[in-house]
Amino acid sequence: MPEVLILGGYGNFGKRIATALSRHNVPVIIAGRNLSKAQALAAQLPNARAAAIDIRNDLAAALMRERPSVVVHTCGPFQGADYAVARACIASGVHYVDLADGRDFVTGFRGLDAEARAAGVTAISGASTVPGLSSAVIEHFKPGFSQLDAMDFGIAPGQRAERGLATTQGILSYAGQKLKPFAGHPAPYGWQDLRRMKLPGMGTRWLANCDIPDLDLLPETYGLKDIRFGAGLEVGVLHFGLWALAWGVRLGLPLNLKAWAQPMLKISNIFDPLGSDIGGMFVDLSGLGLDGRPKRVRWAIVAGSGDGPQIPCVPAILLARRLHEKSPGIAAGAGPCVGLITLEDYLAELERFDIRTF
Repeated sequence: MPEVLILGGYGNFGKRIATALSRHNVPVIIAGRNLSKAQALAAQLPNARAAAIDIRNDLAAALMRERPSVVVHTCGPFQGADYAVARACIASGVHYVDLADGRDFVTGFRGLDAEARAAGVTAISGASTVPGLSSAVIEHFKPGFSQLDAMDFGIAPGQRAERGLATTQGILSYAGQKLKPFAGHPAPYGWQDLRRMKLPGMGTRWLANCDIPDLDLLPETYGLKDIRFGAGLEVGVLHFGLWALAWGVRLGLPLNLKAWAQPMLKISNIFDPLGSDIGGMFVDLSGLGLDGRPKRVRWAIVAGSGDGPQIPCVPAILLARRLHEKSPGIAAGAGPCVGLITLEDYLAELERFDIRTF
């Protein structure tokens, strides 16, 4: 029986996706460069086995050998990456899903559409919190608006929630760099423009600019005139320390922050006792209601017990399962994960965890 192949299957997100699919009786192949790590996780799960696969070394041969139904690509960072993995899957006739958060990577993914259609393959990029959950929230509340004008949203993980190196590398790759303009913001910089958010059960957190695909995709899809997204670190010294380093980059100092990702991640772990295991996300939508009067909706999701990293895994879990089971409704072609998942399905997948919505 064909299986779902998870590249980076023992990593921060990969292991959660593997566990969820296995729980849904979907057979999985946990793959990565370290076979012993893959085997250790596979031994804990039913319907799971391990494989040693290096995406930079003859992936096409591995796909021919393993013959999966779907590939889930979790091996970030995706900032500056190419589409070699997706193209190998398309050429092999294998459905593809990734968790990319790289703005250019996800927005440019539609360039593979003709190849995917010709091969009868579905390829989806950005199957994560952004734009998977963010667009699901818009789709849920959009019927209550006659006109949707603006979106302000942000994510603040708990300090004690598990953090991955790829996510750290992604943020550091653009901290202090001038970002491409987006709706309502002609001259933004990465990890700048400090602001605060307050959510139930987790208090106030600081946010700073992050470069994500939603900044292009959501205004294009939903006609937004203004969009703003931020992310934040719970411990102030870490958040403001990165903000100061971003200023150094912005001022032209020769700082290669991405190269410091691993030591910076280790240093951040020292501060875990100062933080919590509670993280969350808010989405603030504004425009005109069905009566033509100004309308605003704020939605939030808060995760406790270190369960925050479960949230970005849900789109990949749902889509991989649907593609594996050949569920109707997903056409062949390549594109971003915008409007593909309902908020109800998203939250149903999270019911077993310490996660609440407001």
